[in-house]
Amino acid sequence: MTIQTISTRPFDGQKPGTSGLRKKVTVFRQPHYLENFVQAVFDTVPLAGATLVLGGDGRFHNRVAVDTIVRMAAANGVARVLVGQGGLLSTPAVSCVIRKHGADGGIILSASHNPGGPDGDFGIKYNIGNGGPAPEKITDAIYAATQTIAEYRIAESAAFDLDMLGRYVIDGAGGEMIVDVIDPVDDYAGLMQQLFDFDAIRAWFAAGHTLRFDAMSAASGPYATRILEGLLGAPAGSVVNGVPLEDFGGHHPDPNPAHATELIAAMRGSASHGASGDAPHNASGDNGPDFGAASDGDADRNMVVGRKHNVSPSDSLAVLAASATLIPGYAKGLTGVARSMPTSCAVDVVAKELGIDCFETPTGWKFFGNLLDAGKVTLCGEESYGTGSDHVREKDGVWAVLCWLNLVAKTGKSIDELLEAHWARFGRHYYSRHDFEAIDTAAANALVDGLRAKLPTLVGSELAGKRIALADDFAYDDPIDHSHSSRQGIRIVFDDGARIVYRLSGTGTDGATLRVYLEQPERQRLDLDAQEALAPLIAASRELADIKGLTGRDAPTVVT
Repeated sequence: MTIQTISTRPFDGQKPGTSGLRKKVTVFRQPHYLENFVQAVFDTVPLAGATLVLGGDGRFHNRVAVDTIVRMAAANGVARVLVGQGGLLSTPAVSCVIRKHGADGGIILSASHNPGGPDGDFGIKYNIGNGGPAPEKITDAIYAATQTIAEYRIAESAAFDLDMLGRYVIDGAGGEMIVDVIDPVDDYAGLMQQLFDFDAIRAWFAAGHTLRFDAMSAASGPYATRILEGLLGAPAGSVVNGVPLEDFGGHHPDPNPAHATELIAAMRGSASHGASGDAPHNASGDNGPDFGAASDGDADRNMVVGRKHNVSPSDSLAVLAASATLIPGYAKGLTGVARSMPTSCAVDVVAKELGIDCFETPTGWKFFGNLLDAGKVTLCGEESYGTGSDHVREKDGVWAVLCWLNLVAKTGKSIDELLEAHWARFGRHYYSRHDFEAIDTAAANALVDGLRAKLPTLVGSELAGKRIALADDFAYDDPIDHSHSSRQGIRIVFDDGARIVYRLSGTGTDGATLRVYLEQPERQRLDLDAQEALAPLIAASRELADIKGLTGRDAPTVVT
């Protein structure tokens, strides 16, 4: 095999965001663009002689990228690559395979919930040996390497069949490199069988209960089909849109009320639903399935839907924390819980009652890794439909669905009954996120800078008829490695526990996305529509930040 050294020059903007480098497919298809970033990984992380896991969500450009990375791995002295058949490995499955096989790291090819296809998005990120996303000190070093890169190394070709399970041996800079094309589902399905009461869930299906799981023509399809229909006995056809497609079948593979409208309509029967996704009062979803769920592009996000309610990610984390001991893998209880700062404080209330720690971190799953590795937390979650535990080091969509199925099967209660019982016990945290997408970057930065300038004067003042108790730009000191992360989102906290949070997203590829998070705790009125309950905060959030004046937007692009 011929190892080539190719001269190159840096590209601007190869800085990983919240979860890797994401750009338009057209950007990644530029000559040398992907290669530069991958070589920066190899130049930053010592992977000569290492075992590397490789796979992605099957979106357009995935197979081309897999071939390129295998050839670069050979040229950089990697000893072994485990790659999912067809180039497919969900993000949580990559973490699972890294941990099970003792791999040194992994490369994930995904833009997660972003649209796919030739005109869509593509992404790449590096995961470390614990199975989790690389921490900022590594991603910063990778970015620095992209700014000075002058050459990359790549093998001229690599003879292996990506669609055929088996072991292949190819020549590399370090001698022979093994390429193992593995079944993408096997290791992950085995782990799920260790965590959940499959007998109880099988009995629930055998009793005639029904489920609709929308895989959104993305990576979760093979996992959900094998586990739900194959191992657990859900009726054939319970998994819809279950075949991964390069363009996700035209779907926007983001499981939330804005993009999972077909699932919500199916769960509601003939009933319409409001902006929050909850059914109108007295609306019946009796014709719908007993259980609804969806996952996103790379299968790390989840949405759980009842006949009446959509389970918000914040509520999902809180319910799972309160009920975890009903699930075999967590029968001994939780050591602690963690949530991203914008996620609602619903789980904080549960943690206080359980007498366990609750950690508040910046957005980005990488911030949970140290807490999980140190045994400080068992469950963690983000408001962006991501929930997970210490079983892997990524959020995990199929796992979260199995958690809820386990609770439904063990308690005999529906999703709606579990959720309403939780609110009756702990109170309800009305919650919503308003996204202003593809706004001018300069305008977005001016908006955030303006908010920062106002922070010193806000405490003690009134807004939306409430007194502001805290106003800051969230910063985080990691209790394990003592790293410091600043400017992680602007918090406005009121004396009744209500919150407004502003944050610029790191996952978009077109302009800037302003996310506004709204939260109102409530102990008495538990059956309101979320947008109705949050209306005063919504108006106040726009006035305080002058969103219309600075961006020209009268309303958010997406409400979840």
